[in-house]
Amino acid sequence: MHIAIRMARLGTETAFEVLAKAKALEAKGKSVVHLEIGEPDFDTPQNIKKAAIDAINNGFTHYGPSAGLPEHRKAIAEYISQTRGIEVDPDEVVVTPGAKPIIFFTILTWLRPGDEVLTPSPGFPIYESMINFVGAKPVLYPLREENNFDIDIDEFKKLVSPMTKMIILNSPQNPTGSVLSKETLYEISRIVKEDNDMLVISDEVYSEIIYEGKHSSIASIDGMKDRTVIIDGYSKTFAMTGWRCGYGIMNKDLAKYVSQLQTNSTSCTATFTQIACIEALKGPKDDVKNMVEEFRKRRDIIVDGLNKIPGFTCKMPKGAFYVFPNIKGTGKTAKELQEYLLNEAGVACLSGTAFGAYGKGYLRFSYANSVENIKEALKRIDAAVRKLK
Repeated sequence: MHIAIRMARLGTETAFEVLAKAKALEAKGKSVVHLEIGEPDFDTPQNIKKAAIDAINNGFTHYGPSAGLPEHRKAIAEYISQTRGIEVDPDEVVVTPGAKPIIFFTILTWLRPGDEVLTPSPGFPIYESMINFVGAKPVLYPLREENNFDIDIDEFKKLVSPMTKMIILNSPQNPTGSVLSKETLYEISRIVKEDNDMLVISDEVYSEIIYEGKHSSIASIDGMKDRTVIIDGYSKTFAMTGWRCGYGIMNKDLAKYVSQLQTNSTSCTATFTQIACIEALKGPKDDVKNMVEEFRKRRDIIVDGLNKIPGFTCKMPKGAFYVFPNIKGTGKTAKELQEYLLNEAGVACLSGTAFGAYGKGYLRFSYANSVENIKEALKRIDAAVRKLK
């Protein structure tokens, strides 16, 4: 086959690879507890589902504008204005099938070959994959356990160069569950303001799943709104992973280019899905609040349980629904332990190195599963790890 050379620079999400292995084991009769996939196990709220059904029955089954339905963009602008404390115009909103296309389209629009991008490690693997794909250079900034997985700003500043054209932030963060402090965001904003060619992608898809205080966005800092692309969506907050709808907030000029890429690739986001998303933003939020409280309970259980397992130490995450325990005390590499726990214990999780070089010595568990299953997983992990001693 004649395959483009750039395809060799494209990465993947290990979560889906581990899921496939786990499903194959289940097909052979093995019991597996799934803690690998970052997907809420809750159903989409009923009012949202009803809005979609009504939309289909009312004829929202055709093409819509590439940037999104006007009424949807207006609802998003109002929501972001309220939650981030900034004035957002609907023309600054682009709606896509999931949040990933905003990452991809922004990187395609902004970066040139050789440009450098500061991106977190450990971090969502698609960042580094897309940077490499367009011929730019990922520069990894570490999120260290001793710093509660926040950014060491002095270390960060040393990585900035004249070639730095983009900074990617993710808070609350996948895979560590950490939340960037306001002080960190302010220091990064000072760096960005010194260079007219530097753009921030602020991935805030877990903004509503936070357990301490309120979410802070770098876009809310004076002078940063037009220098930032906010990424958000419905998959995590409203348990709508299969609906495929996300959005970006960016300056109007950039939005035109991003919309043009949408026209050239996916055409538009499903119109009935967008009507349902308006209901998600404007309707009652009781289901969201209940989901977050349930995640809080699960978080406390899994952190307590992991810290009782020999060779494991685990920080308490402040947001999202992941834990990122240090497993260096087991004497196994993260990859070895990932495979061992799946095959020996029937617990699916991810190696920290699936999220970059600085994930070495860690595992990621998603606690988007029931308390009963989490307790069963902890029991299995403990028994399997004790066999290693």
